This record gives sequence, structure tokens and C-alpha cells, in this order.
Amino acid sequence: MNKKKITGLISLFRLELPAAAGLSTLVGELLAVGQIPGWREGILGVGSVFLISASALILNDYFDLPADRVNAPERPLPSGAVTPAEVLVLFSAVSGFGLLAALALSPVVLAAAFLVWLLGILYSWRLKQRGLPGNLLVSLSVGMTFLYGGLVVGKPFQPAVWYLAVLGALINLGEEIAADALDAPGDQVVGSRSLALQLGREEALGISGTILFAAVILSALPFALGWLGWIYFAPVAAADLVIVYSAGKLNNQDTQDPRRYVRWIYLSASAALLAFLILQLVYA
Repeated sequence: MNKKKITGLISLFRLELPAAAGLSTLVGELLAVGQIPGWREGILGVGSVFLISASALILNDYFDLPADRVNAPERPLPSGAVTPAEVLVLFSAVSGFGLLAALALSPVVLAAAFLVWLLGILYSWRLKQRGLPGNLLVSLSVGMTFLYGGLVVGKPFQPAVWYLAVLGALINLGEEIAADALDAPGDQVVGSRSLALQLGREEALGISGTILFAAVILSALPFALGWLGWIYFAPVAAADLVIVYSAGKLNNQDTQDPRRYVRWIYLSASAALLAFLILQLVYA
């Protein structure tokens, strides 16, 4: 196997996205039990979500090949670095290991992981081209990573966990709609019904900005209700500023390379979650 193929297979994981899903699960575990979870719950919980999330991204590239030939010809499949058959083999292997990790925790956790896995398949196979329904499904899956963390430690109904699930889903929904708006040329080729193609790019970006602004307002709730100490305010505020700035840049027609601001949105949210964990380790 040559270096180009290995690099292509690794890039199919889009490592920062499943890493963010794993981080969300760990934060969900922490909020559910009020402390850093045990090693077994932490490693298997994060590992199973990382692999299930990665499997969805890998399969997404398989179904996205026609659009990626226009939107992202440098991706492994349209560039010829990997073949469709290799993508399917990788998807099967990663899925299997992810579900086995979930089974090692409990049958209930396996059922939840299997549901998320099925949603990933449904999205790539059918719903991605449906526009808003596909966006909502992905956002639901993102929110479920926090609930999954609560389930791993046996406490899935903690209010703080559900709050974070809703907040994470909102941020992802805004990011998904914005990303679709930027991918409109390729999406039009495959007959997508994204909001950008239904309503126009500017209208879709305006809806995205409104959702992201609502998420920023919602981020103040745990401080108002006393769920979080004020020591956690700085990373949340920093993420909010990046999200508001990025949404503003996306809604500016003169912005150069707008895709980077979509990336800033989820990176800032992930950085806030990481800071939360670090602060919990230091001050717990």
C-alpha cells in the first residue's frame, strides 16, 4: 500500500470531527456524574463514539463522490487516492470496532450506538440531499453524543446533559446550513434540496446566523441557573465571540475563503469543551 493511499484512507476519518464527538461524550459523562468518569467508561465511551462518528464520515464520502467532483476534487475518492471498494471495506471495519466497544459497556449502550450508526447511514444514503431534514438528522446525532455520555455512566437524564445536547445540536445545525450554502454548486449537480438551493444562498446564511445567535444566547443559561461556576465563563465567552464573528463573516458577501469560518465554528465549540475538561481536572 503506497503512501498516497494510506494518507487518503486516514483523511477519510476527518479526525477533528470524530475527536469532537468523542470529546462531547466525555463531557456528557462528566456532567452526568459530576466528576471525571472511570477509565473504562471514559476510554470505551469515547472510543465507540469516535469510531461510529468516523464510520459515518467515511460512508458520507462514498455517497458524496458526484458532488465532491465539483465541490472538493482534492478529496481521496474524486482524486483517485482510494477506490470506492476500499472506502466500503474501511467503513465496515471501523463500524465493527465501534459497535464492539459499545457492547463492551452494556447492551443498552450498544443499542444507542447502533441507533446513531443507523442514523449516519440514513443520512448519507437518503437524507443528505433532502436539505433541512438531513441537517436536522446530523444535528440530532451531534446532540446525542452528550446523551450517550450520560448513558455510558448510567445517568442519561441529567438536565445539564440535555441542555448541552440541545446547545450542541443548535450550533451544528447552524454550521450545517452554512456549509450547504457554500456547497451549492456541487449540490445542484446531484439534485440536492438544501435551503440554499430552495431559498437562495443569502437567505440560507441568514437562517444559519439566526440559529447560531440563538445558541450563543442559550449558552448563558447554565450560569444563570447555577449549573456551572463562573470559572467556566471565559472559554464559553471566547467560543461565543468566535461563533458570532464567524457567522457575521459568512453573511458578508465580500468575505474571502468563507469555508474557514464554518470550520472556526465547530473548532471554537470543541475548544470550549476541551477547556471545560481541563478546568474540571484542575479545580475538581
